[in-house]
Amino acid sequence: MPRTATTRKKTPTRKKAAVRKTTTRKKATTTRKKTTRKKTTRKKATGRKKTTHKKAGARKKTRKYSPRSGSKVERAMDEMKHGKLTSGRSGKKVTSRKQAIAIGLSEARREGAKVPKKKGS
Repeated sequence: MPRTATTRKKTPTRKKAAVRKTTTRKKATTTRKKTTRKKTTRKKATGRKKTTHKKAGARKKTRKYSPRSGSKVERAMDEMKHGKLTSGRSGKKVTSRKQAIAIGLSEARREGAKVPKKKGS
């Protein structure tokens, strides 16, 4: 089958957008004053390492919360996650994480575990 030449349809050419006249602006001819930085002399490092001095009153940190109080909070959190933790007076289910922690800490306080005092009182 011989190929026949097809003629393309000419698409109308778009008119170019009107060229905007540009105005020439005067360039600012202000000269900037060059600022020079003061050169600082750097101390050369010596081969010795600096030793850190221990403070006179520095002691080993003691625990704020006893392990027993941590286990009480852990148990309260677990109960809250399973939907079995209830608040004291009303008996409503506890859904707040902070409230569950507070219940665990107050139980630990009642048993005499080492727990810091409440901030409010």
